[in-house]
Amino acid sequence: MLLLASVGVMNCEGPRGNDGASGEKGANGETGANGETGATGGKGGLGDKGAQGDKGDKGDKGDTGVEPPSTDPGPGKLTSGYDDAIKGGVAHADRVIFFLGDGMGIPVMTAARIYGYGEEGSLHIDDLPETGFVRTYSRDSRVTDSAPSMSAYMTGVKMSNGVIAMSAETPNYGQGKPVPTVLEWAEAAGWSTGVVTTTRVTHATPAATYSHISDRDNENNIARQLVPGGLGFNSTLGNGLEVIFGGGRSQFTGRADNRDLVTELKAKSYTYASNATELSAIPLTGASQKALGLFTNSHMSYELDRNPANEPSLSQMATKAVQILEQNQKGYFLMVEGGRIDHALHDTNAKRALVDTIAFDNAIDAVLTEVKKSDPNLTHTLIVVTADHDHTMVHLGYAQRTGKTTPTNAGVLGLVKNYAGTAMGQPTNDADGKPYSILAFGNGPNRIPSSRVTAPTLTDDVTSANGYLQEAAIRMPTGGETHGGTDVAIQAVGFGADQFHGFMDNTEVFGLLRKATKL
Repeated sequence: MLLLASVGVMNCEGPRGNDGASGEKGANGETGANGETGATGGKGGLGDKGAQGDKGDKGDKGDTGVEPPSTDPGPGKLTSGYDDAIKGGVAHADRVIFFLGDGMGIPVMTAARIYGYGEEGSLHIDDLPETGFVRTYSRDSRVTDSAPSMSAYMTGVKMSNGVIAMSAETPNYGQGKPVPTVLEWAEAAGWSTGVVTTTRVTHATPAATYSHISDRDNENNIARQLVPGGLGFNSTLGNGLEVIFGGGRSQFTGRADNRDLVTELKAKSYTYASNATELSAIPLTGASQKALGLFTNSHMSYELDRNPANEPSLSQMATKAVQILEQNQKGYFLMVEGGRIDHALHDTNAKRALVDTIAFDNAIDAVLTEVKKSDPNLTHTLIVVTADHDHTMVHLGYAQRTGKTTPTNAGVLGLVKNYAGTAMGQPTNDADGKPYSILAFGNGPNRIPSSRVTAPTLTDDVTSANGYLQEAAIRMPTGGETHGGTDVAIQAVGFGADQFHGFMDNTEVFGLLRKATKL
């Protein structure tokens, strides 16, 4: 059995069969995974131009004249603490009159006293109970001009010559920041305010109470600062000063920018007066009353030359101002300037300077009389009198006393005369054998070129004439006599007046005014 099995294995392979049919196609495989993100495409081309936008609003209209439009020149709205300061009936002055005799140094006051009343007489200024002395140098000069000196009184900041109520670093004609004035603080407290002057109302002294500028001579710009709501208005003044009296009509009408500021002010409820009669006729209409008086095209006339029918006196202007301002029961601030004292001194015309000083002194008396009608003891009133600087006027020689000046007595305007001995009453001669006047100037136009030997012999009639220009040591051009650098006097009466004594800087006066008023 084993053998048969073996043979079977070796011979049993049959022939190859035919190939089988192909199987069916398999199913599709699964979808492959996504490929990686492609690179960023290139920048597209520029789009089409958009449609034109709407037309913008029309801008404000500027000046049409030579000056570019200016922004508000003032320091902005002031936050007054006055009402809180006087709560509970705190005593204070709520009526302040600040008198400024421009250039009225002590030699000028002395000469005016003798001119009007003699050596033993008194000015009304002399009767004020408190007296002190003021240093007047400016930030950049030991001899100040009116702009920084008055500004120092009004702001407490020492400024450079030519600059009005600006920050200390402001250069003349340069850029700086406005600083608030006493008048502006008064407006912020709800007081009424005013300026009265015999100069143009845009001149340096009055301007230092209400304007801010680095060039005192830019009076067209200064005038704009007075017009409520107008281009260039100093908005710190609120609705504007209540009283503006003086000269300078030409700064308000006939301007290069074609603005008529008188018309604009009248449209803001200002009553306008152009002469003494119209001033007198201004009625008193209430606490909000406003009045503008411009009585000449430029400065008002010297008192010696004033026509009373046309130009009011300083006394008349100041009295009317007080009557208008005191209608505001809350309070008022008034500045009164005898401005032409300074101009006569620049000319070395002593007679006109002294007559204007007497007129200034009379205005003080007139205002005191008016104020005492409602405040007899000056319980609520402070009156301050001072000067912004002095001049180079001097008193010469050991002169015999002269008494007051009259039509027959030259007085202090006359010659130096011997006071004793056989020559008593006769002119005293200089080293050249020539008589000389009591009053003279350190500099000015009337300087004898060489020795006085060949000069005309002076007489009382010559030196006391209206137009005589006193002799000077240093020759200057006509009108070019300079300010002096000595201290000036300050006098006061009324509430807080006792603080005005001793020596002080002009910047300290500002603090004394605010202390007395609580402004």
